[in-house]
Amino acid sequence: MIETIKFKGKDYPKFQSEGFAAQFAFPFALQVCNGVGYDIGCGKLEWALPNSIPIDINLPDEYSATNLPNRQVDFLFSSHCLEHLEKWVVVLDYWTSKLKSGGVLFLYLPDYSQEYWRPWNNRKHLNIFTPEIIKDYLDSNGYINIFASESDLLNSFMVMAEKS
Repeated sequence: MIETIKFKGKDYPKFQSEGFAAQFAFPFALQVCNGVGYDIGCGKLEWALPNSIPIDINLPDEYSATNLPNRQVDFLFSSHCLEHLEKWVVVLDYWTSKLKSGGVLFLYLPDYSQEYWRPWNNRKHLNIFTPEIIKDYLDSNGYINIFASESDLLNSFMVMAEKS
């Protein structure tokens, strides 16, 4: 049986409301996130991308999404985090500065298609995205090999790109 939840008269799979969205992106991220890198905003340490250094925006720590360790890394993975951060363009600029040339940025983000995740319905979210918006930002900021999925069964999408 597929458990569902209702929002504004529409049915959605219940697993959309249970957290740990990153698990749906892991199979893809693990193909390209190699070397030393961060999982930014993993929510719980046990939810971090395997072989990454967790940076949890919800736990007291010296590091955060806008205060990473002072070094460049091979990859940055982030799932369902960017929508919670003010000034997302400034944040992505900052994350880009932390990637080595050839490093991979892998984002898993809630899609506009899920009404509950829109900022006017969910006050925890400050932003809402589409693959086109993120691809345009990456292309405009010198990334290469930009690939984006469409919305999946979590009403989320993946974007991966390489810093030139």
